[in-house]
Amino acid sequence: MHLIVQTLHEERLKAKALKLIKYSKGLRKPITEDVFKLRIYLSPQDFYVVNYLRRTPLSAFNPGAILRHDKLLIFPRLIFDYYNYVSSIGYAELNIDELIYGNVRCPLTTRIILWPTETWEFRGCEDARIHEFNDEYYILYTGFGYLLYGDTFRDLKTVIVQGLAKVSKDLKVKSRGFFAIESRYGRYIPKSNKDGAFIEIKGDKALLLARPTINDVDVCWKGIADLNEHILYEESLEPILGFEPWELKVGWSTNVVKISSNEYLVGWHAVLKEDLSYRNGLAIIDDQGNLLAISNYLLTPRGVEESYGDRPLVIFGTGLVKYKDMLLWIGGLSDYAVGIFIADFNDVLDKLKWLKG
Repeated sequence: MHLIVQTLHEERLKAKALKLIKYSKGLRKPITEDVFKLRIYLSPQDFYVVNYLRRTPLSAFNPGAILRHDKLLIFPRLIFDYYNYVSSIGYAELNIDELIYGNVRCPLTTRIILWPTETWEFRGCEDARIHEFNDEYYILYTGFGYLLYGDTFRDLKTVIVQGLAKVSKDLKVKSRGFFAIESRYGRYIPKSNKDGAFIEIKGDKALLLARPTINDVDVCWKGIADLNEHILYEESLEPILGFEPWELKVGWSTNVVKISSNEYLVGWHAVLKEDLSYRNGLAIIDDQGNLLAISNYLLTPRGVEESYGDRPLVIFGTGLVKYKDMLLWIGGLSDYAVGIFIADFNDVLDKLKWLKG
């Protein structure tokens, strides 16, 4: 398959994105309404890696998460090298009741399950989102690497792509690939494509939340994906959440959590112009990927633990779990540590503004 870097193909998508930005301003306010009362931190030293010669990562952050019985499974992004900053994705378990009562037993036994093996992820496997399907984990993650557009090293182009790994329950990688966008003119890759989440999977097709960068415009999209061919159908891509005038961009953050027969809760993030901070909110979408409700910011980095790291002023929540009457938002702290934020589920819903039909 020959992939070409976008040229005129993305003009149609850019027009859609700019139209959304123009007509959807004012959905949110530049305020934080923090309802997450319990905050638990895991430092890199809280992870003990059992299948690698170096046992303790320099950084552990931006974990995907999923709940299985009484276990919270987390899939942190691990970095051991400061020079090239190459990431892998690990796996660790916590007893969720012990976690809620503050009794986390550390260090957590951790295994590396995804590390760079393909050219397109040569510089790292990053920021997992976890979906359970057909007794497997479908892991959406960012591949940071290269593609070769010729015959010499000078023909290597840096790419940031939406990767998909299918992983067995015993943590064996069965397949991996990355998504191209297919139009009637062929297949191409945007400048960046990451931060995806599955809404629903049926066979080899999926309704996907996506965040391709379209001519340097970053908004939140939905679209249909073919999971075997690893393509996103351009005709199906529609922008559904844009950035506000005080923001530089928005993107999806977490997996979705089903809260009714046709409603899903999902996290999003925005980068602010005033201080380049990453701040987080929640949205409700329907089973077609349409935006139903939106919050203002619910999580903003505060204090030295959350604000200071390799990339300051970041909370990047990559995992979302509902447990009993609580919502757990599991994410990264300034690209070095893990934060687990817990709130009453009804308190969270109270902060969502429903959109008029």
